[in-house]
Amino acid sequence: MKKLIFLFIFISSFAFSQMPNIEKVWLNNSKPYVGTIGNDKTEMKMKVNISEQNKKNDQEYFLAGYTLVDRNYTKFEGKLTITKYRDGKRRNLVFGEYELAEEPSGKHSGILKGKFIYTFMWNKKTEKIESQFIELIGDWKSYDGKSNYRTNLKNL
Repeated sequence: MKKLIFLFIFISSFAFSQMPNIEKVWLNNSKPYVGTIGNDKTEMKMKVNISEQNKKNDQEYFLAGYTLVDRNYTKFEGKLTITKYRDGKRRNLVFGEYELAEEPSGKHSGILKGKFIYTFMWNKKTEKIESQFIELIGDWKSYDGKSNYRTNLKNL
């Protein structure tokens, strides 16, 4: 009987465990993500100013900030969702999807949508992240549907 109770407690601890709140990770230490958009590899920057974990779904984060391509500065809002976590001895991986909608003003605004990979090294002695790398790979599609470009952004 004691073994059965212990087993039930052990299993229920996993069922009710929460994903740690990593909302500050997406802020990228107040630095922009840098990358490219389109076939001609035009430089694109994305700055996340707000990152909040969804209280009802701890795998989801609400983001807000702005994108900058050439001289085109556009605010965005959207969400980032964690779909998979791979725990390694030192190197850990988090996979997910994102969808960020730019303000619909101007002809150069649309939706950024794709997948991300978050890689980090965990130091067990200090219990801190030593290095982290975030890459967002996806597409930008204009609201009028006339333009669709490949995007690739990384934290530096």
